[in-house]
Amino acid sequence: MDKALLEIRELECVRGDKQLFKGLSFSLGAGSLLHVHGPNGSGKTTLLRAIAGLVLQESGEICWNGEQIGKQKDEFNRELLYLGHHYGLKFELTGYENLKVFANLSGSDISEHEVEAALMRFGLAHCVELPVKVLSQGQKRRVALARLLLQSSKLWILDEPFVALDAAAVELLLDVIKAHVAAGGMVILTTHQEVAVEVGALQHLHLGQAQPTQTRQTAMAEQY
Repeated sequence: MDKALLEIRELECVRGDKQLFKGLSFSLGAGSLLHVHGPNGSGKTTLLRAIAGLVLQESGEICWNGEQIGKQKDEFNRELLYLGHHYGLKFELTGYENLKVFANLSGSDISEHEVEAALMRFGLAHCVELPVKVLSQGQKRRVALARLLLQSSKLWILDEPFVALDAAAVELLLDVIKAHVAAGGMVILTTHQEVAVEVGALQHLHLGQAQPTQTRQTAMAEQY
């Protein structure tokens, strides 16, 4: 693996009065993917939100390029794209309008053509002028995922990105993820679906273990 850009050091997270995990340490370099496994309630979402800076850990450090993310929020956020369980969409706006709002908020200089191309790539050409509220759950998910094509973030954090997608959309998303990793990007994801991703440096993290396992050209086949 290349030099570590993201380092998790002795991380502990607590939800309510329950300790989710403690002493969690791992690192990721460019061109790598980490698949986080664990049953419901094991802290998968909390871990992803902590790395994204959305919740505070009980103890430990989350570092980017050797510095804690809390000390470089703007720099880290420019390198981060986080997609959680919720779509992060304004339902009264169209898919096109949502992506333009996202581009403006992220400070990205994105053209109308690029937005339309992203929607077309995810099979949404016929939905460009429809308000998101009338779209199916799968279509809403694809509008949200189209953001992946519109921001040059180094680190993608994806919490259950395959939910509500049909087989064709799953394969498309896998291709997008593979291309990002192949170009030197980094991905951290969780999923309950049985999916196979072949990337140069693939790691699995089963919550409850202190360290992830690293493999090459390995399929993600666990299902919970």
